[in-house]
Amino acid sequence: MSMPQVSLRMASQKAMRQMADRNSPFILDEWYVVAFANEVGRALLKRTVLGLKLVMFRTQDGAPIAMEDRCAHRSYPLSAGTLSGDTIVCGYHGLRYDRAGNCIEVPSQQHCPKGIGVRTIPLIERGPFVWGWFGESSKADPLRIPTTSWLENGAWVSSQDYFDLPGNYVSLHENLLDLTHLSFVHAQSFGTPDYARAPYEVESKGGCFRITRSVVPTRLPPVWAQPTGLHHDHAARITTSEFRAPGLHVVSARFYDANLPVSSQPVYEIRTCHVPTPQTQGSTHYFIVHSRDFALQDSSVTEFMREQLMIAFREDVEVLSRLEDVLARPDPERYEISIASDGPAVAMRRYLFVRAQASIASPSPVG
Repeated sequence: MSMPQVSLRMASQKAMRQMADRNSPFILDEWYVVAFANEVGRALLKRTVLGLKLVMFRTQDGAPIAMEDRCAHRSYPLSAGTLSGDTIVCGYHGLRYDRAGNCIEVPSQQHCPKGIGVRTIPLIERGPFVWGWFGESSKADPLRIPTTSWLENGAWVSSQDYFDLPGNYVSLHENLLDLTHLSFVHAQSFGTPDYARAPYEVESKGGCFRITRSVVPTRLPPVWAQPTGLHHDHAARITTSEFRAPGLHVVSARFYDANLPVSSQPVYEIRTCHVPTPQTQGSTHYFIVHSRDFALQDSSVTEFMREQLMIAFREDVEVLSRLEDVLARPDPERYEISIASDGPAVAMRRYLFVRAQASIASPSPVG
């Protein structure tokens, strides 16, 4: 290895040590989606989030509840127990827990000892999501839930999907911040050859990182061309990819006929919530909600776009799974270089690194 290469390796390794990766501690003082709202009902739902095993259900009045999936007696999973009214009965020795996680009955003795219970997670339901807070409960400020207001009004139509992603959430955020890969990973789905070379603008500030690409003129892939009717080589595709929080990434796009005067251009808009919730260091709950502001009454458009998008998102999952196979193997000699379009992603990973270090100083409350 030449001296310039040695210097590059050392500089790159130093830079990598200041960026979040799959081994970074979880950021606890944030809201994360723990489930789609329609997943949580009167059946016990088990799920691992930020390394914590949870059991979730709805009370009889409809409130979502999440508590640690472990009986305080002998650690039997409460998800293997029974929901009785608004209480969970452990399937091993019958200890009963109320909605606040307090043990209120021990069948084998007359009086239930005080102070026995399991940790509960603050939950708030917004639109299609149930958000959970994993830091100190006293800091669970609802105003910190990332805004997705368009999902809560009738001006947009949405579809939703989910992947159990065998990759880490940092890699998913980075994948979404540099959509250069559309020309390669998605060459057969919604990528186009001109996308990677299109001009872009970046913005990084206040924990928000975004990159906007303007592909004009272009020929739209079928997923956008068919529902908009823009079947020609002079369409415009303006896409913004934005990291809004550790638990939310939004990709938005506008499509229009670039040959028409601005005053007479019909503009079609889509927004996709990519919602990464860490499951373990190397796996992620990947919730997706895709929305549009056109053809609102046409369910066939919803299904067509959903089918086409899921083809593309499966390609992402395959790529990130392959990447995880490499990243999960320790290699002290490994280093990565960054290029110009990585600017927002590098800034995002540095931000996550700082936040993760702060979580070490403020560990999660004990259940």
